[in-house]
Amino acid sequence: MEKLFSYGTLQLKSVQKETFGRELVGIKDTLIGYILSEVKITDKAVIKTSGTDIHPILKYTGLDSDIVEGTIFEITPSELNQADEYEVEEYIRVEGRFRLTQKAWAYVCAQTQPKNA
Repeated sequence: MEKLFSYGTLQLKSVQKETFGRELVGIKDTLIGYILSEVKITDKAVIKTSGTDIHPILKYTGLDSDIVEGTIFEITPSELNQADEYEVEEYIRVEGRFRLTQKAWAYVCAQTQPKNA
């Protein structure tokens, strides 16, 4: 199983059903070293699924004082691929650092992510 951190539209039951064909079960956790921002989405399929063209996005700061609350879901490797397809080019998937969970994937702003992180 894979662990995936969600802080935005992947927490919506409607998006989960459309993307994965089921509702996900998760635990609350906190991502360290990022701040929450917004991005305007132009992909019509993603807008239709989420119901909005403004999505939250994480910007890397590297500061322990910068945190984002969200939910960590356990999903299959196949579902992780489906999540990759749902996310648009402004996002990249990285392994995050959390308060409770040792490792989980998170989709973050590609432009603010350092090359060595």
